[in-house]
Amino acid sequence: MDMLWNGWGDPAKAAPLPDSVTGLLRDLLGVKPRSTPALALDDIDLPAPTAGPAALTALTEAVGGAAHVRTDAENRIRHTRGKSTPDLLRIRAGDTSDVPQAVVLPATHDEVLAVLHACADHGLAAVPFGGGTSVVGGLAPERGAFVALDLRRMNRLLDLDPVSRTAVLQPGLRAPEAEALLAEQGYTLGHFPQSFEWASIGGFAAARSSGQASAGYGRFDEMVLGLTLATPAGTVDTGRAPRSAAGPDLRQLILGSEGAFGVITSVTVRVRPRPETRIYEGWRFASFEEGTAALRRLAQDGPRPTVLRLSDETETLIGLASPDKIGTGLGQSDAGCLAIAGYEGTPEETAYRRERAAAVLTACGGTPLGTEPGERWAHGRFSAPYLRDALLDVGAFAETLETAAFWSRVPELYAAVRTALTDTLTEAGTPPLVMCHISHVYENGASLYFTVVSAQGEDPVAHWTPAKHAANEAVLAAGGTISHHHGVGTDHRDWYVREAGELAVEALRAVKRRLDPDGLLNPGVLLPTD
Repeated sequence: MDMLWNGWGDPAKAAPLPDSVTGLLRDLLGVKPRSTPALALDDIDLPAPTAGPAALTALTEAVGGAAHVRTDAENRIRHTRGKSTPDLLRIRAGDTSDVPQAVVLPATHDEVLAVLHACADHGLAAVPFGGGTSVVGGLAPERGAFVALDLRRMNRLLDLDPVSRTAVLQPGLRAPEAEALLAEQGYTLGHFPQSFEWASIGGFAAARSSGQASAGYGRFDEMVLGLTLATPAGTVDTGRAPRSAAGPDLRQLILGSEGAFGVITSVTVRVRPRPETRIYEGWRFASFEEGTAALRRLAQDGPRPTVLRLSDETETLIGLASPDKIGTGLGQSDAGCLAIAGYEGTPEETAYRRERAAAVLTACGGTPLGTEPGERWAHGRFSAPYLRDALLDVGAFAETLETAAFWSRVPELYAAVRTALTDTLTEAGTPPLVMCHISHVYENGASLYFTVVSAQGEDPVAHWTPAKHAANEAVLAAGGTISHHHGVGTDHRDWYVREAGELAVEALRAVKRRLDPDGLLNPGVLLPTD
């Protein structure tokens, strides 16, 4: 099944907003229904491919037949950009300026190499495409003619080593399929980002993904033990052992490279036994400051839950941590801040960690709310993107951004980004609702995940761009990183260059020139084009 071409996920799960929420948006933010009717897929006026017959023939030969090279309008539209709010607004308006010439579906590492050689021979750029879930412009290269290199046929579990507890996965394997294949043999990857239902293994590696259970399982880049990369210059294999002192770790060069250095064709990951027990519970804190201190205490001194997150006062009041309960907290004067703690493992291990963590949370001012808030969060943990689409449908603008910093910098970062978003959008005549939660914790710091809702304004994309830029500036000024888990893409690229520094960027450019001499891989993503 493909995702909605103009929205997120499974069409059967898309649902309109309740009238009560639509009224709340109107009264609180001045949201008005859009007057422009929604376009149907057949309404999109798509230019014919400009790639010549020789290029299409070469691509067809590379992947073993015409069935695996698609140039029809629907397939090209479905591979246009990603799933950020500006991406969706542009495609809903019929903007296909970033449409690929063709969609190519290789099935093996050698076929990927052959596709890259064909692209080089015919002057085409190549954009790796996994689940299509990028929200940072990672699928919109800054070069005219390109092909979308869809990896969905590379969707197998190649090997599972129960002694070492490792698995070798192909990049086009989507997360639910990977979990199902591992579960058949008693294992889990433990990686559950919000994009879980649609994102791919290769995409997780390419963007340094972080899942909602990162406190217990770690980030995806911590799970990766080996990678194979297909590049126009040849093949790169990494990961002979779990750790090595044989020079710099080249795995780390590939992780987060977002298709700019090559196409990831296999990923070796560590796996863990499937948990026998999963328990999620809620805690209330009087303030975001108090709750942040409690999370820091657990992250630094333990015991660390598998899932640990904290919503600020606004997000708690609105009820965003439970998408099926949006707006139900309004009118409460003592909503405070909701924290979610989750525990996975054996019954004995889970009970032990839960009891010890409860003592820490209580000592830090937390009030236990039982398992109902936690289970409600778990039930709706992948629902927020559907809510975003429903907001767009009624004329609201909804977008997210995230960052991370050391604990000592978190308060300043939180305040700076909120102020930048609020001031910029208010000056534009669309005062926003800005919500935030701590989504991932570490011994030395945490990630902040912001959600912004406002009226769309006359030109929603132009309306958002200055606010996004102001938030990016605030992130760097406050000592945060420009991206914690969404990646760089084109949206964050200019700020990533400043964060990394000129010399470091030149070193990465040198790597790209060696692996991709013609600059055909995802040009303009991660690094500026020459």
